[in-house]
Parts: sequence; structure tokens; C-alpha cells
Amino acid sequence: MINGAPRLNLEIAHVRAFEEGGKRYDPDWSVSERNSFANLILLCHPHHSEIDGTNSDQYPVELLERWKHEREADGLSALAGLGDLTEQRLGEMISEAQTALVTRIEPALEEFAKAAPELGSLLKVTLKELSDPRIHGFGLSEDEIRSLSRSSDRLLHLQDTAFLLFEASQRLLHLQDTASTLADAAQDLVGLADDASTLHQAALRADRVATRLVDSLEGLPHSAQLLQAAADRADRAADRMGRGY
Repeated sequence: MINGAPRLNLEIAHVRAFEEGGKRYDPDWSVSERNSFANLILLCHPHHSEIDGTNSDQYPVELLERWKHEREADGLSALAGLGDLTEQRLGEMISEAQTALVTRIEPALEEFAKAAPELGSLLKVTLKELSDPRIHGFGLSEDEIRSLSRSSDRLLHLQDTAFLLFEASQRLLHLQDTASTLADAAQDLVGLADDASTLHQAALRADRVATRLVDSLEGLPHSAQLLQAAADRADRAADRMGRGY
């Protein structure tokens, strides 16, 4: 792991060189023997370069075989009898192991898909591709491994998130009825615009009537004075007529 991301750091090295002139080449070994599992050792890139580099004389066959025994002793019985282990064959074995892993994962994906159907379907397609050796040949590349690792890290929260989404969906079940209620209320409000316009026009008419009434009332004092003067003249005329009789 480097900065939390897996890095593939494994190479197939030959204890005895496969080709004549190579490091630790043994002419007594046949082509089949030189390419058998017994003559292969898995090393990281720096060690592979070291044993086949300028210091190769420091890494004799005996030392490499001791390394192989110490590191692979637990799995030797399972690999016993393997011959002609080429890079292609090793790739096939890794792909077969991936297929077996996918087979074990699929039941868990079925359960996961119940909570997140779309994501579950996507993961199923991805796993199906990963298990097909025709697509990936020697297995997963370093970039693919890092990408899958990052994706798995980002998906770690899904177990809790799925339950939260389910609870939220339960709380939102009433929205269908609420939406219907809101639609009815909106329909009831459709006529408000016309009612408001009618009220506004009535208010304008009432204002005009009030203005005319105020104008009429403002002329009342002058009219009263005229009536008083007329009454005084009538009174004087009546008095004169009374004295004449």
C-alpha cells in the first residue's frame, strides 16, 4: 500500500536463466524444467533487478532456492506438479481465482441490490467483466486495482446510507396526498385575481362618488347665506304689506 492505495509489486523471476547466457543458466536443465514452477520465484521489482544485475554473483542458485523455500513452503504442496508455468498460465490462474471470488461475492450483491438497485446492478456488471479473462487477460492492472480500492473506500458508508435512505423514503410516503391537497388549494385560488380586480374597480368608483359629495358639501355655506337673505327680504315685504292694510 502506498498512500492508502495498493500497488502491484510482484514479478516472476528465474532461479536459473531461461535463455543461454543469462544469469545462473544451467545447460543441464531442459526448456521445460527451466520454465517449471520449481525454477520460478516471485520477487518485487527491485530484487528482480538486483539478482539479475551487476551483483548477480552474490545471488547463487542455492540462495534463491532458499528464499523460494522460505517464502513459498506453505503453498508448495498446492503447487506441486505444476509444470511449464508461463506468464500466460499464471494469468489464467489469477483470472480463475477472480472468477471464484466473484462467485462468492454475488450473493452479498443480491442483498445489497435490495437497498440500492441501480448501484447493485452496476456492481454486478463490473464484477462480471472482472471475472472474464478474455477482457482482462493477466488479471487487473495497477491502475484498475487502485481505482477499485478508491471506489471501495468511497462505498464504505453505503451500509449506513442505505438504511437512512429507506427511513427517509418511509417519511416521504405522505407526499402524494399532500401534493393532491396543494393542487386543490391552488385551483381554489385561481379566481382570486379576477375578484381583486373587481374590488379595485369598485373602490375607484366609490372614491369618485366621495369626491363629488365633498364638493357638494363645500357649497352649502354660500347657499345658506343666499336663503337667509331671501328670507329677510320676504319678511320685510310681508311687514310692509301688513301696514298697508
